[in-house]
Amino acid sequence: MNICVFLSAADLDERYTRPAREFAELLGRGGHTLVWGGSDAGLMKVVADGVEEAGGQLVGVSVEFLSHKARPGLDTMVVARDLSERKALLLEKADAIVVMVGGMGTLDEATDILELKKHGHHTKPVVLLNAAGFYDGLKEQLRRMDEEGFLPLPLTELVFFAEDGLSALAYLEEAAGLR
Repeated sequence: MNICVFLSAADLDERYTRPAREFAELLGRGGHTLVWGGSDAGLMKVVADGVEEAGGQLVGVSVEFLSHKARPGLDTMVVARDLSERKALLLEKADAIVVMVGGMGTLDEATDILELKKHGHHTKPVVLLNAAGFYDGLKEQLRRMDEEGFLPLPLTELVFFAEDGLSALAYLEEAAGLR
C-alpha cells in the first residue's frame, strides 16, 4: 500500500519523534511505500529513515523552492511547481493518508485532504496520528462540527484518530482489505 504521510520537517522532541519512528518501522516492515514531501530534514527524515531501514520504499514529492532539502537516493522523486500541485500529486500517488504532527503546512494539507474527502473527490482512508495529544483540539472541533451538522459525512467516515502507529496502520490495512 502507498501511504502518504503529511508531517513536519522541523526537528522535534522525543514525544513526537518516537511515535513517528515506530509508525515508520511498522510501515516498512509491512512492505508498504512511504509517499511524503521528500525532505531529508526533521521529522520527515526520521520517518523516511525508519521506513527505509525496515525495508519499505520511498516516494518523495518535493516542490521547486524546497528541492535543496530533498532526500537523495529515493526510489522515486517528483518535483512539483508549487504547493497545490504537490498536494495533488501526493494524493494521487497514495492509497491512504496519515497526518502526523506539524505546523501550518501540515494543517493545510490535512484540512485540504479532509475537504476533498467530504465532497467525494476521494474515498481514501485518512488517519490523524495523535501523538502526545497533539490533535486533541482539532479532534474536539471536528466532533463539534459533526454534532452541529457542518459535515455531510459522519466524522467516523471522514477521519480516524489513532493514538499510536500500531492502531493507525491496523486501521489502514483493514480499510484496504489487508486484514
